[in-house]
Formats: sequence, C-alpha cells, structure tokens
Amino acid sequence: IGRLGIGLPNIALFHLITHALFKALLFVCAGTIIHFNSHNQDLRTTGKLLNMPITSSCFIAANLALCGTPFLAAFYSKDIILEHTLQAPINLLIISLFFAATSFTAIYTSRFLINLL
Repeated sequence: IGRLGIGLPNIALFHLITHALFKALLFVCAGTIIHFNSHNQDLRTTGKLLNMPITSSCFIAANLALCGTPFLAAFYSKDIILEHTLQAPINLLIISLFFAATSFTAIYTSRFLINLL
C-alpha cells in the first residue's frame, strides 16, 4: 500500500507478486513440515529440518528471499521501493516507518528460521 502512496504502481505490483510467491512457498513448506510431524503444529516440538533436505532448502531459499537477501527478487523490489522512498518528498516519520517495516520483516523471518533449524 505504501508503494502506491509514493506513486509507484508497477513496482508495487512487482513487490506484491514476489512477496506472494515466496510466502506461498513458505506455506507449502510449513504444510510439508506439519504433515511430516504427524499433524503437529507446535514448532518447538517438530525437530530439525535436516531430515527433509528438499523442504529445508526451499524453506531457506524462501526465507532468504523474504528477508531481502541480495541477488534475489525481493531484494530488488525492496531496494527500489526504499530508494524511491528516500527520494520522495514525504515526511521523515513515513520514511522511518518504511525502513522499520523492512527491518521487522527480516528480523521475524530470521528468528523463525533460527528456531526451526
């Protein structure tokens, strides 16, 4: 929504599609993990992902993309959005919110990955 507010509808669509694809991959991996652990949804008792190499590699790739790791699609969409946010004539509070939201996404995704692996 914020991307539309700074007048970048094409970049907003690109970010929406990349975010949706990586989130969908995370949900598929989560479903595989839940199915593998006899429908147990408590992540503290699921164990390590090392028993499922394909699922864990997809899960790690999707998490890294969601964090905005360089040379993945989400990095380019987030970088363009943050760059245009800095150049837009908007309030410093709004700019801070953009950067805080990006940071919180990376923090919670990294925490989730560390806890599961």
